[in-house]
Amino acid sequence: MQKGSFSLTIPFRIFYLLFLGFGFLCFSQIAGAQAECPVQLNPQRVVVRYNGSVAVNCSTSVPHKGMGWEASEGAVPKTSNSLITWRVSHLTEWEIKPFCFINYEGQCVVELPVIIYKTPDNVSISIVKRTGPMIEGEQYQLQCDVHDVAPVQNLTVKWYKGQTLLNQTTFTEDSKTPVNETVTLLIRPDRDDDGAQYWCEAKLDLGAEGPQYSTNKTSAHLNVELHYKPKHSNSTETIIQKDVVTLNCTVKANPAPVYKWYSDHLKEEISSSVLQSSTLSPGNYTCTATNYLGTDTKVFIIEAEQRDRTTFWVIVICGVALVVVLIVAYVIYKKRSSSNSII
Repeated sequence: MQKGSFSLTIPFRIFYLLFLGFGFLCFSQIAGAQAECPVQLNPQRVVVRYNGSVAVNCSTSVPHKGMGWEASEGAVPKTSNSLITWRVSHLTEWEIKPFCFINYEGQCVVELPVIIYKTPDNVSISIVKRTGPMIEGEQYQLQCDVHDVAPVQNLTVKWYKGQTLLNQTTFTEDSKTPVNETVTLLIRPDRDDDGAQYWCEAKLDLGAEGPQYSTNKTSAHLNVELHYKPKHSNSTETIIQKDVVTLNCTVKANPAPVYKWYSDHLKEEISSSVLQSSTLSPGNYTCTATNYLGTDTKVFIIEAEQRDRTTFWVIVICGVALVVVLIVAYVIYKKRSSSNSII
């Protein structure tokens, strides 16, 4: 009897486990179906300008025991209607989290994602701890200040030189209320940047649901005044002496340089950038260009003009050849004349 009872217990346990598994599966399917709230939001997500208006419909196609909107602004009391609208004409609650609820086999809710944005009051650009002109080769820090913008996690700050994008910064802060942000950029300008314009731009990326118009706001343009020392493209230049010789020492520098000329052939001091004369002798002429940042030197070498004597030598050779031909012809003639006289 004990052995038989044991053999009957095994199938019973297997059946009992199968029954529990099947029942759990059915219960899970029913619970999952009930977990899906039978309401639809239109639109399903909204992006609203601060103090702007918003309207969202909540509808259902199933019988229910009441539905409504819960919100800190624009709440809609429970009603038997199948379509209700959450509407606010001036939305000012930054942390608002509206949701539509329905009493259907219990109560369920669907939350409406809301992004409230505000473009910056002001975007400004400045140089950190610097007044006056910049110096070539030195490092400077530019600063872009964005005032009173939201939400910061949707903000991108871009840096430009002229129309060239230099850098951009995004933010990971999770703040729905307006904040102030400061972004910096390190630059090391060269002489080509003299007169360049730097500026920054604040942009809110709000997705497809965002406004169709631009939310970008830009700073004023920062005009760079750059000081740099004189620097010639080459340190020497050779010039062939002609009727008029021009030595041009002009070089780009800021502030403008002072010029001086040095040569054993110059009898007076010259301070212009260009030396032009018909009486300059062959030799070396040294020019210096100087401003408060440094001096650059250039040497001009005047060489005497080499005259083309090819034509002269052609004439001489041809003349000599002609004389030789004439002499040979005369000698031959004399010989023939002598022979004829003897006969």
